[in-house]
Amino acid sequence: MDRRRFLKHSVAVAATASLGSITAHPAQAASRNRPTLPMPELLDVTQSGRLELKAQTGKTVFAGGSSSPTLGYNQGYLGPFVRARQGQEVAVRLQNDLDEPLATHWHGLLVPGKVDGGPHQAIDPGKVWEPILPIDQPASTAWFHAHTFPHTARQVYAGLAGVFQIDDGLDADRGVPHEHGVDDLTLVIQDRRLDDAGRLDYRLSMFDRMHGFQGDRLFVNGAEQPRSPVPNSIVRLRLLNGSNARIFHLRFDDGRPMHVIASDAGFWPKPVATDELRLSPGERFEVLVDFRDGREVALITGPDQNRGGPGMMGMMSNIRSFASGLVEGDQRVLSFHPDGRKGRVDRLPDATGDSPASRPTAFDRRRHFRLDMMLGGMPMMRGMMGDGSGPSMGINGRPFDPHRINEDIALDTIEHWTIESDMLMHPFHIHGVHFQVLTDETGQSPRLENRGAKDTLLVDGRAEIAVRFTQPAGKDTPFMYHCHILEHEDAGMMGHFTVS
Repeated sequence: MDRRRFLKHSVAVAATASLGSITAHPAQAASRNRPTLPMPELLDVTQSGRLELKAQTGKTVFAGGSSSPTLGYNQGYLGPFVRARQGQEVAVRLQNDLDEPLATHWHGLLVPGKVDGGPHQAIDPGKVWEPILPIDQPASTAWFHAHTFPHTARQVYAGLAGVFQIDDGLDADRGVPHEHGVDDLTLVIQDRRLDDAGRLDYRLSMFDRMHGFQGDRLFVNGAEQPRSPVPNSIVRLRLLNGSNARIFHLRFDDGRPMHVIASDAGFWPKPVATDELRLSPGERFEVLVDFRDGREVALITGPDQNRGGPGMMGMMSNIRSFASGLVEGDQRVLSFHPDGRKGRVDRLPDATGDSPASRPTAFDRRRHFRLDMMLGGMPMMRGMMGDGSGPSMGINGRPFDPHRINEDIALDTIEHWTIESDMLMHPFHIHGVHFQVLTDETGQSPRLENRGAKDTLLVDGRAEIAVRFTQPAGKDTPFMYHCHILEHEDAGMMGHFTVS
């Protein structure tokens, strides 16, 4: 072994020893022994306009281990897939059967602050929340999840997340697959850690609090590296990163392309082919994949590459990412098995949506947001160690304060926001809006993942966005902006704003 390889090996060993376990679980077993992809119940409310949800406890067995205590909506772990129709109102009845408060946020829905489900709207145990959601936005894949400050990360990790599809009834005209569970598959991708007994493990180390909690095993809709039958046709995959912190770099192991047709806020004008898709926590993409050749293929991801900037935190992050790459390598997310069925769609559509909105050239106001990871220096480190010293992260030098409104914004305006981060890449989410990415880490035209209207953006150094404010939010129920690494959100990297 030459000196360079020896040094790399030494750094990897030191990193894994000092920054937490990085254990590889490669896809070595025969694919036919893998579980079949679960497809949660589809609650179609397009006719009734009524959605009944119950947050409840459960017991879930992961990968053949002992049962884990979990949380879910209408089931023991995760939640249903909800389908609503564009233009309707959905009357929700959400009952909290947990023994703790729960706030539930409709991530990606353009609804007023009074029904947004931010941390100001926590439901006490045994109580019911009955918001009415006006669905007035383009067809898209959104989701809903726990947003209970400062317990969002733990509650989402335990299972409190579901999917919310907005349907405009035009998929057949677009030539897009739309039969749920057959050629239209919704995939909630998450990483998890299991203890020696096979139970969910959410014990936070100092590094987990700093970098965000990451697991070494991959699950889709609650099953570890499952296998999904698909027809020999074009199939639609709705991809959601439901992890607390992990960034996925998705591609197929045989190099076949994914054709992106939609992102967070709706359809793109036409499919765009790519060999790899980066997916950060909270983001959604819809892609078309051609399975007409009948060959089994795996969707895989490389290790998380959330690199850091200068300083100790950046150095530790870079060592962690480097060690992950050496030890983990690629991991299977799930595999697809064409089973000979003839699907409805046998060609890629030429167009799927309208032309994108033009880039704004005038703005009502400009704002700047700096995502801070080390508020107060050493007190931050004490907070990371869990000694109760308070929030350690923030935005623009201040940690989240539930009693302080950070921004007052005028309704029906367009603002220019600049978001900066120097220590890690942070997925930045804004409630109640869709925005357009003007520049990202490329400094020029946004990278592929940042095309189209979005509500969550992975900030790598610096990004500029045009934000349209169409929904009102008062001081009692303001909107939030925050990092979607959930441990960072709970540690104070969050603010809130009114719109009036």
